[in-house]
Amino acid sequence: MRDAWRLSVGTLTAIPVRPPGHVDRTVAGVAMLLAPLAVLPLAAVVALVVWTGPRADVSPLATAVVAVATLTLGSRAFHLDGLADTADGLTASYDRERSLAVMRTGAAGPAGVVAVVLVLGAQTAGLASLVLDDHGWLTAGVLVCVSRGVLAGLCSRGVPGARPDGLGATFVGSVARPATAAVTAVAAVLCWLVASVSGLVGLVAAILVVAALTARAVRRLGGVTGDVYGAGVEVALATLLVSVS
Repeated sequence: MRDAWRLSVGTLTAIPVRPPGHVDRTVAGVAMLLAPLAVLPLAAVVALVVWTGPRADVSPLATAVVAVATLTLGSRAFHLDGLADTADGLTASYDRERSLAVMRTGAAGPAGVVAVVLVLGAQTAGLASLVLDDHGWLTAGVLVCVSRGVLAGLCSRGVPGARPDGLGATFVGSVARPATAAVTAVAAVLCWLVASVSGLVGLVAAILVVAALTARAVRRLGGVTGDVYGAGVEVALATLLVSVS
């Protein structure tokens, strides 16, 4: 459990932790199940920014921009890099190897830049609508954690990997389906508590969007990669925030 916690925090946040002593598929799977808890510090900072904004007479849009920027810094823009690489890979070519090669380069092409701009714009717009809500700060923090819960589904058994190497290879198929179902159930309860029906609608929409992304990656790339995991987190958060706005 200690190794899984360190792996989860060290991978998903910029919080300094000791490296795990041992990493295998079991440790990786537990790390993905812990993802919503690992980002609690980042979620708390986002909630604090959203709470502070109106009390400091800062406009909702400016507050949302600061909140999104804080979250991006807190995760080292790790997921956004995956989003950009995934968009570039899926639009670069219909040849699987060519697409994977593009995703390995790390350079953001036109599709990647557009994807990042659109997703960050959606996140900012969704957060801005929560700033003036009495409990918007709580909703924002909870949805940050819930968005990381999609990693359990992306890493579920039965979802193939696109290649045997790379950062995401250890996580492929590392989460049992019952565990994924449990994470989804907890996420549903949290979404209902903070946003009622719109929260549940947002969760369903996020799951469908991530499922569509996963299916596309499997068809085009032969499976998922670490970049697809990052893309899934970012589009899930955008979908959740827009749905409850």
